[in-house]
Amino acid sequence: MEIRILRYFLAVAKEGTISGAAELMNVTQPTLSRQLMELEDELGKKLFIRGNRKITLTEEGHYLRKRAEEIIELADKTKLDIQTSDEVITGDIFIGSGETDAMRTIAKTIKDMNAAYPQVKYHIFSGNADDVTEKLDRGLIDFGLLIEPVDKEKYAYLRLPVADAWGLLMRKDSPYAKLDHITPKDIANMPLLCSRQTMVKDEITNWFGKSFDELNVISTYNLLYNASLMVEEEVGYAICLDRLVNTTGKSKLCFRPLYPKLECGLVIVWKKDQIFSRACELFLNMLRDKYLT
Repeated sequence: MEIRILRYFLAVAKEGTISGAAELMNVTQPTLSRQLMELEDELGKKLFIRGNRKITLTEEGHYLRKRAEEIIELADKTKLDIQTSDEVITGDIFIGSGETDAMRTIAKTIKDMNAAYPQVKYHIFSGNADDVTEKLDRGLIDFGLLIEPVDKEKYAYLRLPVADAWGLLMRKDSPYAKLDHITPKDIANMPLLCSRQTMVKDEITNWFGKSFDELNVISTYNLLYNASLMVEEEVGYAICLDRLVNTTGKSKLCFRPLYPKLECGLVIVWKKDQIFSRACELFLNMLRDKYLT
């Protein structure tokens, strides 16, 4: 499969018509149709359902679309890395991060890096730890900002001199808002919203002292913003890290830490076999100079 043909395929998947994709890719309709038929022949599978007005994807087509997007993203990133000049530092740095206030440390480093190397560009991907490590493993990002623990056999890492505290996000008019902290006894019967990450469940289980299944988790979430809206609407209480949602001023929400205190360290990670661009090397060296302990 050629990158060029995959771009044609994605154009048809996006536009839904041969004519629209041909115009987008600046090729003739017969050429595009022939290339797509050859791609189907090569794979031995039908990728499209050709209707009277619109082309839709088969199950195999949907699978190829996801993989083609990843392949092209990686190819484009590789091209950018190779084209980086040795004299004038340019290039792109791709960073994935879970939701954490420790992103401020990355932001400060980017600010300093930008002052020294203004032609370097940064691309930030937000997701949970599973999302970030998946992109890291596939080479789609250079660095990941993760909550400990991490797989030390798989990743190289730099521990940051910060920690996040676990607690509950709740409405300010909740009776629990009068408390200074939340204990396992308090949380036992609450309607809870919890991150779907396995690591989070393990941490909370250890703190709770009982099976996670004994908690009244009525919903899981990926990123906290939507969960905070559910808390506002009195759906339940969100188990989360501190300093991720504004709880000051006119906000209806507040945060109460868990007790006994439950904190987690933060690390910036990268693949052990990673071959960095010059821009990424400089970024990592700047992080080390700032935070290596």
